[in-house]
Amino acid sequence: MDQYLTPFNVGLGAIIVSGTPTYSVQHTFDDVYASSYNPSTGNWFNQPDMTAQTTNADGNYAFPVSAIRLNVTAGTGVVTLNVLQAGVMG
Repeated sequence: MDQYLTPFNVGLGAIIVSGTPTYSVQHTFDDVYASSYNPSTGNWFNQPDMTAQTTNADGNYAFPVSAIRLNVTAGTGVVTLNVLQAGVMG
């Protein structure tokens, strides 16, 4: 994510393509570009509207975050996460 865009606004849409997965969308404030960064030990927070979902869901971020991920926590199948970020075009 480009945390320096104004406005930061990000729209999220998760679509279950197949199977019966349970998933959560998460974000971090960590420096994901640091050479020592490891996503598996990073500090991840659940997006409140998209936690433990079993159907298609949408949500947004109105505040800057460093990165967003989709975390399948149970079941099997495929989930697609669409992420659209608004901002000034130059």
